[in-house]
Amino acid sequence: MKRRALLASGLLVPGLARAQSWPDRPIRLVVPFPGGSSTDILGRIAAQQLSRGLNGATVVVDNRAGAGGTIGSQFVAQAAPDGLTLLLGTIGTHTVNPHLMPNLPYDPMRDFTPVIAHSKTKILLVVRPQLGVRNMAEFVALARTRPLSVASSGTGTTAHLAQALLGEATGITTTHVPYRDGARAVTDLLSGQIDSMFYHTQFVRSHIEAGTMQGLGITGAARSDVLPGVPTFAEAGLPAINIEAWWAIYAPARLPAPLTQRLNGIFNAALGEADTRAAFARNGVEGMGGSPEELASFQRVEFERWREVVRRANITADG
Repeated sequence: MKRRALLASGLLVPGLARAQSWPDRPIRLVVPFPGGSSTDILGRIAAQQLSRGLNGATVVVDNRAGAGGTIGSQFVAQAAPDGLTLLLGTIGTHTVNPHLMPNLPYDPMRDFTPVIAHSKTKILLVVRPQLGVRNMAEFVALARTRPLSVASSGTGTTAHLAQALLGEATGITTTHVPYRDGARAVTDLLSGQIDSMFYHTQFVRSHIEAGTMQGLGITGAARSDVLPGVPTFAEAGLPAINIEAWWAIYAPARLPAPLTQRLNGIFNAALGEADTRAAFARNGVEGMGGSPEELASFQRVEFERWREVVRRANITADG
């Protein structure tokens, strides 16, 4: 028993020593989507949180976009587990892409150390006012008479999954129009090139408030504090449309436990700060938090849930 205890303590010493000297160089937070995206906005907030928690240590946001977040995620999966390379993973990179891409170059469970569930946001269905529908019932009725286009910021994104859930819940068939980024979809919706789109709160809020978009429904159990005039899908009789986008901090696999716990503590503390709550409120985002184990459990549940949705809707990487 004493020998086993000595061996265990010997294994912990390098990890403890590393945690005490860390960070000895700038930390790289990889954002696997382009600048200006939802993930980029949250990544910059997360980088500031980490820097504050480390008394001003340098945290660099590294945008490595492409292939639905795959390029940046693969980069982190292959990095050294020294706490100097982190990933802002998403619902797409860690629970949806594995079901869309048979040759995904990383395993979202095996190749990462979960650190903390960071934040989440609701998804809205918005239409151009000229479409002439004022609520979900009218949208569904119109979709039964002619095909309506529903845009997303890309195949396999939360918006695409929401479109699939809409079809399952109502029986209507809509035309999915994937864009490389949501900003282009917003532009085309405003110009009348597309009929509707699912997107995150922060990118449609100003348009809804200005009257250039009509919000028909929002996910979540309650209405958004920043868009209280938009009813939930549950209020419209469509509780199955219940997806939310989420972001989480990951490190490469085999990150020493002392470093994992230190990172987790820094982010949990930051999520309770007034500055964080104010930044989240401006963007229609909610903090999450919790332990690394809770993130791992949450990810497993989401992984299985979206496996079934992708299968039923026959969503492919090309679709």
